[in-house]
This record gives sequence, C-alpha cells and structure tokens, in this order.
Amino acid sequence: MALALRCLRPLPSLLPRSSFAAARALPQAPRGRPAPLPEGCTQCVQHMLLSRQLATKKAKGKGQSQAKVNISAALVEDIINLEETNEDMQAVIEALKEDFNRNLNVRTSPGALDHITVMTKDGKFPLNQLGQISQKSPQLMIVNMTSFPESTAAAAKAIRESGMNLNPEVDGTVIRVPVPKVTREHRESLAKLAKQSTNKSKEALRKVRSKSITQVKKFKNKVSEDTIWLLEKQIQQMADEAATEMDKLLAAKTKELLG
Repeated sequence: MALALRCLRPLPSLLPRSSFAAARALPQAPRGRPAPLPEGCTQCVQHMLLSRQLATKKAKGKGQSQAKVNISAALVEDIINLEETNEDMQAVIEALKEDFNRNLNVRTSPGALDHITVMTKDGKFPLNQLGQISQKSPQLMIVNMTSFPESTAAAAKAIRESGMNLNPEVDGTVIRVPVPKVTREHRESLAKLAKQSTNKSKEALRKVRSKSITQVKKFKNKVSEDTIWLLEKQIQQMADEAATEMDKLLAAKTKELLG
C-alpha cells in the first residue's frame, strides 16, 4: 500500500483529490525537486489505472455510454501480442479492398485484366506478364500474346472464367475481349457479390477475434479476472472498429456500382 501511495504522489492529475489525503504524511521532496519514483512504481501505477478504468466501466448503468478500453500493448505482451492481432484484422480489410477493386468494377478497363491468373505448363502467371493488354475502343480490349503464343488458349480461358462477364475471342495470337454494355441487372449482381464478399470477410474477422480471445483465456489462472476482462474488451473493440470500416467500404462500393 505504501509503495502504491509513493507511486501516485507525482501523478495528481490521474486520481481524485481525496486519494492524496492519505499520502500527506509521506516525506516531501525538497522544493523545486521532483520526488523520485521507487523501483516498481511504473507497473504499480499502470495496474491501478487499469483497475480504476474497470471500476468506472462496471459502475455505469445499463444504457449509458461506456469508456473505451485502451490497454498498452507492452503491458500485456506476455499474454498476447495486440499489435499482431490488429495487423491480422487490418489484413482482412485490405483483402476486401483488393477484392472490390479487382473483381467488382462496373466498367472494364485494361487494368482490370492485369491480375487475372493464367494457368500454363510452367505454372501460374498474371495475364499482364504474358500478354500486352490495351483498349482499342470503349467496347473492345485487346490482349496481344505474341511473346507467349503457346499460352494464348489458356489466357482466353482465364479471362472467360474470371467472373467479369467477359467472352474473349481468339484470333491467332490476339485475344479480342468485347466489353459488354452495363445493364441494371449486372450492376445489381455486382452489388450482391460485394455484400457476399463483405460477409465472408467479417467471418474471417470473427476467426481472428476468437483466436485472440482464446489466447487470452489461457492465462485466466495466471492473471487477474480484471485483466482478462479488459483484454477481451480491447479485442472486441478492435474487431468492432474493423467491422465498421468494412461496412463503410461496402456502402461506398454499393453506391459506386448502383450509381
């Protein structure tokens, strides 16, 4: 208790005035000099701040807003790597963005064909590494396969099966790709695909969250119940923020697709 009080004396802005009444009997530092922190005080203060935050949360009535939990990753690094958890969640978001940009476009442009994967006898390659892609007109794209003529048929098949509603025509080593007129039905179909992709990404996000919470619960017999509760709350908040960002991406993509 004495150690905790000595820790708190230099931090008047963090606790109520009444907390310092009990510390008045402690030796005061000479005027103009800060009192040194005894060894171990940093951890003591951090623990008390976390406990105070938990008490504040539990004291709130039902329906009231709740303070956001923000635990220092360094404080709990022996239990879980929160930075790694955040990176895993952000990776799910980035994968959704890439899916939207690559596969869900109203207007087909040469860039939309770049990363179509072509299966050749030598392995898988992006289409733009095998052929030269250009747009002859708004209604027609050309893929010149002169550099890899043996892969022309495979490239045409990859374009046809890309899910972009394209029907390529092969003329020697040239692949002609007519760009279909964008109908309302096609727009609505793409919007449904965007929704499906978002739901799959949210499922991946839930797996990241569950994995992290499982990791935290392994320490339930080694750390306090309050610490476990705070960590679970922190991870849930991270997942909620990621899901909110996905909803914003979906709303923007849906607006773009439906016009």
